[in-house]
Amino acid sequence: MYTPKDFIIHDQEALYTIMEENSFATVYSQLRGRPYATHLPLYLDREERCLYGHFAKANPHWKEAEEQEMLVVFQGPHAYISPSWYETDQTVPTWNYVAVHVYGLLELLEEAETLQTLSELVKNYEEPDSPYSLDAVDEKIQKGLRKGIVGFKISIQSIEGKAKLSQNHPLTRQQRVIEHLEHIQSDNSKGIARLMEQNVQLKT
Repeated sequence: MYTPKDFIIHDQEALYTIMEENSFATVYSQLRGRPYATHLPLYLDREERCLYGHFAKANPHWKEAEEQEMLVVFQGPHAYISPSWYETDQTVPTWNYVAVHVYGLLELLEEAETLQTLSELVKNYEEPDSPYSLDAVDEKIQKGLRKGIVGFKISIQSIEGKAKLSQNHPLTRQQRVIEHLEHIQSDNSKGIARLMEQNVQLKT
């Protein structure tokens, strides 16, 4: 990922947080000699430094993925930045965004481990007080589920993080951008405003 030095995320905790908050990721590798992508929810195990997930068995992606170097992209908030928000119009528009790229080797899981990781994934997405548990689902239904998916884990080899939040502009201009983003009715715009505000506070 092209990452100018002003935009590099160095903090490991920040990288993990972005991955967990934007865990519906895109998994890339080669299939039959061409780039191939699948959009999947993933579970991060920080201690093991692994990502867990599963493919639909009908998806051919898993058939050539084992032992390949995978690229997993976690896309955070993003927003258009208009030059009209600046103190001068003699500049150009841009796009602010946050993203993390993860590289690692994929390993297919046995059936028992697949169900265990699937249960963890469900727990991760259910509300804390939710009464639902995959473990309580009838064995016949669980068996049918296991037949339809292929579990995997990706052992993380490296992580790249980028937060393009107007850091290359003066603080006064960053504050003008934040103010305009906060008035846009978009989760992405408000998310970028929040991250920019946090960044500004660290510098002041």
